[in-house]
Amino acid sequence: MRLTNVQALIIILVVSLGTQVTRWLPFVLFPEQKEPPAVVAYLGKVLPPAMMGLLVVYCFKGVHWLSGTHGLPELIAAAVVVLLHSWKRNVLASIAGGTAVYMLLVQLVFA
Repeated sequence: MRLTNVQALIIILVVSLGTQVTRWLPFVLFPEQKEPPAVVAYLGKVLPPAMMGLLVVYCFKGVHWLSGTHGLPELIAAAVVVLLHSWKRNVLASIAGGTAVYMLLVQLVFA
């Protein structure tokens, strides 16, 4: 099904409006001068470690520990992530470095 120009424009405007609302709403609801509600502060404290745990489980869920490489590329990449993060304290550098090491290992070393 092909959209008309008007339909495409409406979709673009609605998506843009939704993006802007989700970007600005936290600043409107929780101004810097006001203390955030206790539940928001609690979620801000517990969600980041919970999400990291979820990502670790997701990354290792498909590993076949008793066959093939026995999860060696995954474990090496995870160790690189931990070491990079301990050294630089930069989430993006840690994730990018671990991903690059994993991709090199599975394409060149454990191919």
